[in-house]
Amino acid sequence: MTVAARLRRRPLAGLASLTILSGCTGPLSALDPAGPAAASTATLWWIMFSGAAVLSLLMAALIALAFLKPGIASMWSSRSWIIYGGLVMPGAVLSALLIAALVLGERMIVHPLEQPPLKVAAQARQWTWSFAYPDSRRATLSVNVLHIPAGEPVDVIVTTKDVIHSFWVPRLGGKIDAIPGHRNVVRLQADRPGVYGGVCAEFCGAGHSAMRFTVLAHEPEEFATIMAGAIEEARR
Repeated sequence: MTVAARLRRRPLAGLASLTILSGCTGPLSALDPAGPAAASTATLWWIMFSGAAVLSLLMAALIALAFLKPGIASMWSSRSWIIYGGLVMPGAVLSALLIAALVLGERMIVHPLEQPPLKVAAQARQWTWSFAYPDSRRATLSVNVLHIPAGEPVDVIVTTKDVIHSFWVPRLGGKIDAIPGHRNVVRLQADRPGVYGGVCAEFCGAGHSAMRFTVLAHEPEEFATIMAGAIEEARR
């Protein structure tokens, strides 16, 4: 390859790299976690990605050896290939993935805490989300905007008025379905104040793509002030 050709390819390679890396960040990126549950999800993803990459490289190396050195596979018996390549290697890889999934998945389960977390009621309907708080007499604080205190766990009780929806804040926690007649709970926690995107992750009709919401994580003092204002508004 000539020097000129290499120089022409460099911008394309750089653009491809930036395109791939851009998928790891953003307001809806599960690979840019900002809370404990989301961090567990991202860690599990990276473990699975790394395992898949290693296996892909191994298979590519074996295929390359088969072309470069025909007959090299005859160094090992068919029995050895079946035992080590078909049983031992997949068993080790799948066992490691299972252990990682169980350990990391346990962190996303809503376990009881010594100090009961704040509870928020999230109600879905085509095609909006409304949020209410028990401390404000369940008066709706806002539509499509969820307020939470930063650095504290929040249990979101998800319900729906019509069809099945799915509540998901990729940077803060896992997703949970909103099913008619059921109350499902997902725990969110923002490590720091900020603005985080949320979506409905289940196709729910013509307006599904626009069914987004925003999570505003406040400093605890600021959040208390917002809640106090909601309570006063509910009393009027």
